[in-house]
Amino acid sequence: MPQRLFIDIHIVQTVPPSNINRDDQGNPKEAIYGGVRRSRVSSQAWKRASRHHFDALALPADRATRTKRLTGELTARIARTAGLEREEATRIATALLAQLGLSRGKKPGETAYLLFYGNAQLDAVAALVADRAADLAALKDRDLAKAVKEIPVAETFKTGHPVGVALFGRMVADIPALNVDAAVQVAHALSTHETQLEFDYFTAVDDQNEQEETGAGMIGTIGFNSATLYRYATVGFEQLRDNLGADTEMALDALHRFVESFALSAPTGYQNSFAHRTRPSVIAVVVRADQPVNLVSAFEEPVLPQAGIQASSARRLAEEHITAGHMWGDTPLLTLVSHAFAEHEPRTKDTAEALNQAFGESAAFPDLLMALRRGVASALEDKR
Repeated sequence: MPQRLFIDIHIVQTVPPSNINRDDQGNPKEAIYGGVRRSRVSSQAWKRASRHHFDALALPADRATRTKRLTGELTARIARTAGLEREEATRIATALLAQLGLSRGKKPGETAYLLFYGNAQLDAVAALVADRAADLAALKDRDLAKAVKEIPVAETFKTGHPVGVALFGRMVADIPALNVDAAVQVAHALSTHETQLEFDYFTAVDDQNEQEETGAGMIGTIGFNSATLYRYATVGFEQLRDNLGADTEMALDALHRFVESFALSAPTGYQNSFAHRTRPSVIAVVVRADQPVNLVSAFEEPVLPQAGIQASSARRLAEEHITAGHMWGDTPLLTLVSHAFAEHEPRTKDTAEALNQAFGESAAFPDLLMALRRGVASALEDKR
């Protein structure tokens, strides 16, 4: 098994006027890069969108949840599996989770911070007391606390991680033993070009008051911009495999699901106002045995708007990949690409040729995913 195997995902995606990830002023997030202002979508926003995308396709037991309401979630499971009243189940849940040493939040039954866990993990904790819940409920608080000390609550949270926790990790400042090192790193998405913040001035008419008031019943503004984004993420396969209990097949499935969900997901900010959902024009995947390589330097000099920006951005990405390879003299284990540029059309021929030269012949996205799985599996065999 190789000690270093990284899967880099490079995406070029154009979004229309939108505000998919807002700042504290309610405007689209931005950043200065290459001396100009760019549109930005935070890594946290796209990670959450990716997690929700693959959770929606998974069975409930395979999903992950991030919440402060851990006690309430465990209470519901104990009450359901043991047939207890909620008050009795709450006492048992509180005693069980007290073993973890989680800091209490301001509200009753809440932890001080969000805890990321798998539904199956919490189901397993409830199962630990299912056959003795009635006896535990009959104990006084002090005796109950002593009785549950022998139940391995913490151990249950250290194993059986769902894909979400295995990919994105878990940080528990109070209890380092519950930490899970993330297998995925996601960069903030940046526009490949300079952007300008614009404002949509809108009005709303009161449908039931048109005779008395002919003007607007509501007036407001929404900040927005439009951008061609460069998106990047990398997966450390060995870490992912370790997080999934050294199960290679499960790790390959998780990789497949992450690449699919990262490519097809999008944050949902103001989606009803802007209907901003698009699909990437370029998805390039590079499997490396040395280190992850973010190719954002392709856009340090902003792409200038001429006859559109998308095709120029795709060519820049291809050129940067080739240039970096020549400079450092390294050859990736595998390169794959799926893109929307046709070689037989004069308008897109140069872009298609540049992408094909850099990453190989374009394939349909489902075929790319299957080729990635075969390629990673083959690399694992070769490195044994």
